[in-house]
Amino acid sequence: MSAAAARRPHRRGKRNPDRRTVASGFLFGCGIAAAMIDLFIFHLGLQWHHFYDLSTTQVALTADGFFHAFAWFITVWGLFLLADVRRRGHVAWPRWTAAVITGVGFFQLFDGVVNHKILGIHQVRYGVDLLPYDVAWIGSAIVLLLIGLAMLWRTRPAASSR
Repeated sequence: MSAAAARRPHRRGKRNPDRRTVASGFLFGCGIAAAMIDLFIFHLGLQWHHFYDLSTTQVALTADGFFHAFAWFITVWGLFLLADVRRRGHVAWPRWTAAVITGVGFFQLFDGVVNHKILGIHQVRYGVDLLPYDVAWIGSAIVLLLIGLAMLWRTRPAASSR
């Protein structure tokens, strides 16, 4: 063992509960935005778009299936992290809620900017003027992201407990 490693405190098994709480909420929020908001409402309910609209309907539906599986994977991952935080001690629910809102806003912003505008693999809706839809999609994402970040800032642990 090196001299530097010997001087470091033993950290094996120690987890930062705040970091895990925020990660759990963020993943859960991203998953809920993807699975519930985007997939259930816009893909299935309104049928405005698919995850990948640059090919056949069969390819688009297959892409939706993979996207749906991935969305639920990160949702469940977030819940497993939450269960771990809860098992180890107290869950800071206001902080977790702030992270969920941040995750929803982040996913919607990422989807609106990267998937809709940069990659162009799908739009919010087809056959209409996109500007109002883009403003609503990206604007609401920014609002949610800013609200979530402000809530994370307000609920951060005191410096002495970090």
